[in-house]
This record gives sequence, structure tokens and C-alpha cells, in this order.
Amino acid sequence: MKLSSYSNFALRSLQMAALHHPALVRVDDVVRVHKLSRAHIVKIVHELGRAGYLETVRGRSGGFRLARSADQIVVGDVLRLTEGSFELVECFNATTNTCPLIGMCRLSDAMQRAMSAFIAVFDALTIADISANKSQLLERILPLENAPQPQEKV
Repeated sequence: MKLSSYSNFALRSLQMAALHHPALVRVDDVVRVHKLSRAHIVKIVHELGRAGYLETVRGRSGGFRLARSADQIVVGDVLRLTEGSFELVECFNATTNTCPLIGMCRLSDAMQRAMSAFIAVFDALTIADISANKSQLLERILPLENAPQPQEKV
């Protein structure tokens, strides 16, 4: 099972917001720390804002911050937003399934149990949990945030 980089960086953006709470985090700080394109982070922050996870502030002094307490943001919920469906194989979707083995396939049953266990771990985890070692995380990212920003390729 693999999560998309989009989900990974959505969680990293929320984590950075938790680490700097209540101050604003700039998109450019996330870009610098994680070496991503600005457009990619802008899209992620926009989606997280629309979903009510982030409050966004526009303008020269703008940025984003958590819209709710870090202990109220469940990682599993964020992943459902950013990943969409967790259908490992076509038989997980009753509407589009064409497999003749549905209902008797032990492989499908095992995959369902594995997926449920995978998601259960993330449903027990909050943004507060992944930000709990705040001093260690900040020690690592603050030098990266303050580094000169490389010019983005167009």
C-alpha cells in the first residue's frame, strides 16, 4: 500500500502549521523545507483550506494556520480527502466490479482486512501526534525555512 506524495505533503503542511501554531506558515517555507514546487503546495493548502483544516490568509503577509486544534485533525480523515478511494483492486468497488469471484475470493477478503488495518492506524493518529516532538522537528526545519529560496523553474 502506498500513499501519494500529494497526501504526504498535505500532512507535512498540516504538521508545519501545528509546529508554528498560532503563527502563520508561508507556502514558501513549505516549498523550501520539502523542496517542492510552489504550485503544488498552493493546491494542497487550498484544498485543506476548503475542507476546513487550514485557515488561509491572503496577501503579502499571508500564509496559513490550523483552522482547528491539532488534536482534532485525524490523519485518516485527511488521507480520505487527499487519496479519495482506498480501492486496492476493482473488486473493492461493487459498482464497477467485474470479477466473477466476488463473495468467495479469499484474496479479496485478505486485502480488505489489510486495508482496514492500514487505515485504522491513521484513524488513531492526529496532527498533534505527528507534531508532538516539536523541538526536534523545529531544530531540523528552521534552518531549511530560513535558507535562501532557489529560483523555481518555469
